Amino acid sequence: MSTAQISVPLDIPDVQILQTQITAHGEFMITVESTLTSGRCRRCGRELRRFYGLDKWVTVRQLPILGRPVYLRYRPKRYRCEECDGHPTTTQQLTWHIPNSPHTTAYDQHLLLQLVNATVEDVSLKERLAYDRVLGVLERCIATKVDWSGYTELGVLGLDEIALKKGHRDFVVIVSARLREGRLAILGVLANREKDTVQEFLAGIPAELAATIQTVCTDMYEGYINAVHEVLRAAKVVVDRFHVAEKYRAAADSVRKQELKRLKRELAKADYQQLQGNLWAFRKNSADLCPDEQDCLKRLFTYSPALKMAYTLREELTALFEQAASPDRAQEQLRAWQERVCQSGLHCFDDFLNTLNRWWQEITNYFVNPANGSGAGRHSSGFVEGLNNKLKVLKRRCYGLFNLDHLFQRIFLDLEGYRLFT
Repeated sequence: MSTAQISVPLDIPDVQILQTQITAHGEFMITVESTLTSGRCRRCGRELRRFYGLDKWVTVRQLPILGRPVYLRYRPKRYRCEECDGHPTTTQQLTWHIPNSPHTTAYDQHLLLQLVNATVEDVSLKERLAYDRVLGVLERCIATKVDWSGYTELGVLGLDEIALKKGHRDFVVIVSARLREGRLAILGVLANREKDTVQEFLAGIPAELAATIQTVCTDMYEGYINAVHEVLRAAKVVVDRFHVAEKYRAAADSVRKQELKRLKRELAKADYQQLQGNLWAFRKNSADLCPDEQDCLKRLFTYSPALKMAYTLREELTALFEQAASPDRAQEQLRAWQERVCQSGLHCFDDFLNTLNRWWQEITNYFVNPANGSGAGRHSSGFVEGLNNKLKVLKRRCYGLFNLDHLFQRIFLDLEGYRLFT
């Protein structure tokens, strides 16, 4: 009885197959030989053709075939240099295998693709590989620092921090960039958020790349802003509206909390219960309210005109940030809004007004002249917040990832892995 057979291309250049067999464990073991007839001297770099002999057998893991593990077995060729003193020998270098690696280059790339948005443990189980083997691929193939030669222009930089341990203040700073084509790039993971640390990193950016940084988006942390002003003097610092909105919305919400405490004391229990559900209704933008939420706020504002005023001022400021205004017009409207706050008699916005005055230029830098009249030209650190969401998922997925080099590698792989290894 004949056995059905198929041919599968090995897709490895410059080799010939000497033997194929299936091991007792059901794995393919393929013995190959290099067809290249030269090498390069490890000292002088000359091409060598004086064959010296064969090195010891090497066995490396290759891409699976039909779900079965595949191993390649070969003896590297050695060549002798007649020009260098002592006539040293050199082992032939192959494009498909890095010396001392237990895998072929193709299998390394396969593992890296599997690691995108996954854990080392997951890939280890799926590929039936030791944990250290999978981790070794990451350490061998992914750099722990940014390779500046891979960029010609940076455009917009983002600075933000994350805490590696929940409930602890062991912040590390994530430096990212939104490139012209819209791609997000990780540039650095800094050990702390001190001004000197950030300043040192920014100063290490090659001058020709630093000159292409037009904008740096950040929160209102003084260390970041001062570091940028001192190192990247030509760049515009933008405090993103997300951080601005966080402060003025919290100010308005403080009035809601105070007023509800008062109303709970003063109103009959039945009347107070009519105000249930006000939390999320109050925190929503007016345009997003459903009819029931609108009724809830209407009842609440009947009992508290001060709260209605705080809500109105909050919504006015939100609308101001959303409209397509020029920088000069936006500053005029912000001054008018500040005046209305002062006339309202409310003091909940006092701290926010101080913050607004302190970082006036950095906050109003958010408003740029839109290229098409739709606000599309505005500078936003939305890409930074988007990256933060990815990092939260990464921290949960890779719990206990405190090594900054490994953190950089994992972020880089999650951002670039599909583009590089698909």
